[in-house]
Amino acid sequence: MRDVTETMVGFARTVRAAGGTAGPERVQAMLAALDHLDVLDPSAVYWAGRLTLCADPGDLARYDRCFAAYFSGATARPGRRPPPAVVRRTALPGAPDGASGEPGAPEAAAASAAEVLRERDVARLTAAERAEVARLIALMDAGAERRRSRRFAPAPAGRLDPGRTVRETLRRGGETALLRHRAHRTRPRRVVLIVDVSGSMGPYADALLRFAHAAARSGGRAVEVFSAGTRLTRLTRELRHRDPDTAMAAASEAVPDWSGGTRLGEELKEFLDRFGQRGLARGAVVVIASDGWERGDAALLGEQMARLGRLAHRVVWANPHKARPGYEPLAAGMAAALPHVDDFTSGHSLAALEDLARLVAGAGRGDAHA
Repeated sequence: MRDVTETMVGFARTVRAAGGTAGPERVQAMLAALDHLDVLDPSAVYWAGRLTLCADPGDLARYDRCFAAYFSGATARPGRRPPPAVVRRTALPGAPDGASGEPGAPEAAAASAAEVLRERDVARLTAAERAEVARLIALMDAGAERRRSRRFAPAPAGRLDPGRTVRETLRRGGETALLRHRAHRTRPRRVVLIVDVSGSMGPYADALLRFAHAAARSGGRAVEVFSAGTRLTRLTRELRHRDPDTAMAAASEAVPDWSGGTRLGEELKEFLDRFGQRGLARGAVVVIASDGWERGDAALLGEQMARLGRLAHRVVWANPHKARPGYEPLAAGMAAALPHVDDFTSGHSLAALEDLARLVAGAGRGDAHA
């Protein structure tokens, strides 16, 4: 039963990462339902999760996509109810032989392999495993946090709205009417992602750019994406394609400096001179995905990071090497940048990218010097 619990908790995390409302209470309700069902029956597992993890009709299509991707690697059609056979008795990439092929093999074994895959470093994945991770990143909801706008909207409580109150009174012929109120609207906070595509980041650049695509898809015009290496390239237009593979192909054609060197200080200065000072970084969540191996002047990088920190709402740095045991930020570029970073994370695996998505959304903020 412990394996089943771990598998289903991992599935609930996938639903939550895709934007679902799979909170702790709903997860407990799902596990309680499974106590009375046959966990080897795909239909029973599907309905136990659907009836407990979905809060409203808008969650159903998302749930179907996550269920298909997590348990079988397929992609369910949004809005359609998958048949019980949607869970095929095939192993996910990296699953043990006993997880498939035999008529009585439990689907939980394949799902357990998917949970293990979430924690694997993307630099150590096989081609099939990378394809599976790419599918799961495409399901990710990396929406931006909300911020208060200067504009107002009618509200049941809040600041008194004199104009609406007076108009309502006049409409009633001068009779005293209920007081009308207004409150500030909210809008998505801008998110800027700068992805290092230099040679030292080669094993991670594809996954990080796919994460940027998921963020651009979720956040719309509030998200801007750049690549950095020996030059700065704006990839926002290329990554607005809905299809992940089409977006990645367009980005690949647009980036002229794949696997080159790293001049983060110069590229960050160019970004701030051309875009940031003009407003793109002002009040934004800026995510820099890099290992900090700076071939240029580390002091320049430190100066530009300080400048960025004064403009941005928050600066998040994702360094894939942070997850390695005993890691310390000893690289000159990383050491110069870290004092100006609000959140320092890894981004080396699917689970780490889910954590990064939560940081971008304003939740689970970490320790910049951890």
